[in-house]
Formats: sequence, structure tokens, C-alpha cells
Amino acid sequence: MSGPSEGKINLGKADVYIHLKGKSGASVTHIDIELESLNKIIKPGESSYVGGKEGGVFLGLKKEMIEKAEKIAKNSNK
Repeated sequence: MSGPSEGKINLGKADVYIHLKGKSGASVTHIDIELESLNKIIKPGESSYVGGKEGGVFLGLKKEMIEKAEKIAKNSNK
């Protein structure tokens, strides 16, 4: 895990849960990452992909999501 570094914009602290099948409406067991600011990049109902990395995971973004993320990053550097 590399932590803060050049080119990384902190979106905030996320709540991360294992959401068990059959509980609170889950049809399959999955991991929830709850952070409202992520919805500025990935809208509810949109799909992306996740990959493992040393110390955690990364969320891969589609072209439209990348454009939103880059706009947020640009505006946070002002």
C-alpha cells in the first residue's frame, strides 16, 4: 500500500462492509464501499471493475468515469 503521493487526490474515508447474502436485501455476498463522493464518478447502477493490489484494491474506470474523476482532481488543485 503506497498511501498519499503525488497525483493522488483523497476523496475521504470510506465505510467498507462485507454484505452477506440474504441480509439487508443482498442477493449475493459482496463488499460495499460506501463513500458519497464516489457517486460523482460512478453513478448508482453503473458498472466498473475491481482489481487486487498490494494492500487493497483499485477500481478501474470507464472512459466517462475517467473524465469525471479527472475533472474532480483538476478542481481540487485550485
